[in-house]
Amino acid sequence: MSPQGRLALPWALALLLALGLLGMEARAHRAPDPDFREDYFEQFLDHFNFERFGNKTFRQRFLVSDKFWKRSEGPLFFYTGNEGDVWAFANNSGFILELAAQQAALVVFAEHRYYGKSLPFGEQSTWRGHTELLTVEQALADFARLIGALRRDLGAQASPVIAFGGSYGGMLSAYMRMKYPYLVAGALAASAPVVSVAGVGDPHQFFRAVSVDFEDQSPKCAQAVRDAFRQIKDLFLQGAYKVVSQELGTCQPLTGQKDLAQLFGFARNAFTVLAMMDYPYPTDFMGRLPANPVQVGCARLLSESQRIQGLRSLAGLVYNSSGTEPCYDIYRLYQACADPTGCGLGPDAKAWDYQACTEISLTFSSNNVTDIFPDLPFTEVLRQQYCLDTWGVWPRRDWLQTSFGGADLRAASNIIFSNGDLDPWAGGGIQSNLSASVLAITIRGGAHHLDLRASHPLDPTSVREARELEASIIREWVVAARSEQRLQRTWHRD
Repeated sequence: MSPQGRLALPWALALLLALGLLGMEARAHRAPDPDFREDYFEQFLDHFNFERFGNKTFRQRFLVSDKFWKRSEGPLFFYTGNEGDVWAFANNSGFILELAAQQAALVVFAEHRYYGKSLPFGEQSTWRGHTELLTVEQALADFARLIGALRRDLGAQASPVIAFGGSYGGMLSAYMRMKYPYLVAGALAASAPVVSVAGVGDPHQFFRAVSVDFEDQSPKCAQAVRDAFRQIKDLFLQGAYKVVSQELGTCQPLTGQKDLAQLFGFARNAFTVLAMMDYPYPTDFMGRLPANPVQVGCARLLSESQRIQGLRSLAGLVYNSSGTEPCYDIYRLYQACADPTGCGLGPDAKAWDYQACTEISLTFSSNNVTDIFPDLPFTEVLRQQYCLDTWGVWPRRDWLQTSFGGADLRAASNIIFSNGDLDPWAGGGIQSNLSASVLAITIRGGAHHLDLRASHPLDPTSVREARELEASIIREWVVAARSEQRLQRTWHRD
């Protein structure tokens, strides 16, 4: 990455200091209580077909807080919900609340259709044959209608809208600015892999990046991981399935290649979670994890004299954080799907699996050459067959590139793409400035959308600087949007 291509934080911070804008991060790390109100909006089932479903609706859940809002001057901060319960994102995006208190904003967290309680067909929503309305475009249209209705009903027509999102939600916030620029004045897209999900890029990038996190933590740890996986493979070749089962602590006996592939996927997923959630303090966003979980995982692995037992101990950070699981049920705790980085469990996991079988391209593979993991390929051919068998659909690998541009976002404006250099998703996102207003911020020592989390005393300086810069840019967007509104009113009077 060229120095010219990345936002120069030290220079920008000097400007902010001169303007007297620093200080938000110096306050207590607990985000202000927003007193969210949970509500529902009657949302169209299908925005783009007037015949099959007509004007039938479903109840879309959203959270709203006007605690910080000054109607005459405050913007509307709108979180574009992603693949899960909306409360999970609201409870882990404290920066938005801190910024709302600072900039007197109305705050809305919208739930994505087919997730949480926003189920178009109730409990049957993720059954095969009921998922056809689960698309990026439908979700964006949901958000657009909800924004319009809230602005009207709450008297916020003059409040400029800023979209926020992390990971898939970050993609959606960027897409909202691109698709509905008359509604959304700007977007903060944190850890948004808009390049990789569009079928563009290196299929080995993700697990190589996970490996780098562990190699940078300790070359000895990375070698121990390789040794553990090699020993498991060798024992399987010898038919010593029982030894592997005993040393790893699996609930069910292991018997062949199917179990070996599941076991490798189960174990690799633990490393993925630790790398994504490598925050400098304990969190409970994707399960209860300690501070610096990559460091803790390596320490656990290396503390055991036997490498396979060390792997078992590391995996326990993710799969047995309570310490109460007597063994690992590898088929219950990890379910292979169309997203090799992990779909999770339950109905939300099924919904994400469907999206990864249609528009979201996630053909990542590990190869034990450029990464520390077993050779587990997931090619487009394998994806196609899995999706046909599971959902009866054929993926469209390049659809998001066709629909939103992939890496070519030169025509876009007012988007911040932030990425932490510890986050394995960073390599699939925008990492250099594309224009004067499509900006990239790299957070040194930052994991998955760290900047969206509430301020914390253990935050690295880099994320404090990033948040200050994001706050300043967002304020400028709001001021510019209000100036444009006043200009338009003048034109209309004339």
